[in-house]
Amino acid sequence: MSAPPLPTRRLGRTGLEVSVLALGTMQFGWTADEAASFAVLDAYLAAGGNFIDTADIYSRWAEGNPGGVSERIVGRWLADRGVRDRVVLATKVKGRMWDGPNGEGLSRLHILRACDDSLRRLGVDHIDLYQTHSWDPQTPIDETLRALDDLVRAGKVRYIGASNLPAWHLVEALWRSDGAGVARYDSVQPNYSLVRRAEFEAELAPACARFGVGVIPYSPLGGGFLTGKYRPSSPGGAPDGPRAARIRERYVNDRGLAVLDALDAAAADHGATCAQVALAWLLAQPNVTAPIVGANTAAQLREILPGAQLALDAAALARLTEASAGW
Repeated sequence: MSAPPLPTRRLGRTGLEVSVLALGTMQFGWTADEAASFAVLDAYLAAGGNFIDTADIYSRWAEGNPGGVSERIVGRWLADRGVRDRVVLATKVKGRMWDGPNGEGLSRLHILRACDDSLRRLGVDHIDLYQTHSWDPQTPIDETLRALDDLVRAGKVRYIGASNLPAWHLVEALWRSDGAGVARYDSVQPNYSLVRRAEFEAELAPACARFGVGVIPYSPLGGGFLTGKYRPSSPGGAPDGPRAARIRERYVNDRGLAVLDALDAAAADHGATCAQVALAWLLAQPNVTAPIVGANTAAQLREILPGAQLALDAAALARLTEASAGW
């Protein structure tokens, strides 16, 4: 018997319905080649997923990668499978994409050119959710919002959102949008998980709840730590390399291991994996719409998707919340 399709939730106060797990594509063209990326996308669609998140800058930090590679792969998949109308497509703008003083940022010039470039790479006539990738202190927020509003009015963008935005800046942006009668941020992407809570929960979470802003957490598995594969006792197949070393340095300590202990207990009680439990805990938090999950293979994706269907009991939720307090 096949698993039920991924449930959906409304994105913030909007009427837009998106899958409760979004598919992140940062690894496409970086740690996953095009064939593997297509397989991951196919598996997500087959599971009933509809929410795909990318960015123009993916993965410009990798040697030989000019940026825009993930968008191109997603665009070729959309065209090859003929499924544009089944997908809520999200991408981002802000990072450096060309040389010169206007090659990055949230100026009107950069946003309008970058949007057209993303549309060409994706092979679509509109972007469902266009997100500013981070705050740009050099550009007035009014300039950014009016440029985004022009894209909405032109039909190139349906909704706008933001990533890596401090609470005070979100509230200012919402106030400016309301006063000017322009499109407003309907979603935010914070770095939020069992091992990174305080940054979001202290101020941004109450602001999102008060103003009906959807929450799309990225890195919901703590860079892989919450899968349990970074334990001190992990076998020789545990991740290695500079990124793995950073994760171990950050999380493999008494506090991190206490979270893993709570995950182990909940996983045993619910017949689930640690990763599935970590996602289920996030989905039980107020205002969370859709954590963003990524995978290098279809098998990896299928292993974590059941977290969307997992209902943790009150005792497990309380144990996980207590173990992760202070993160």
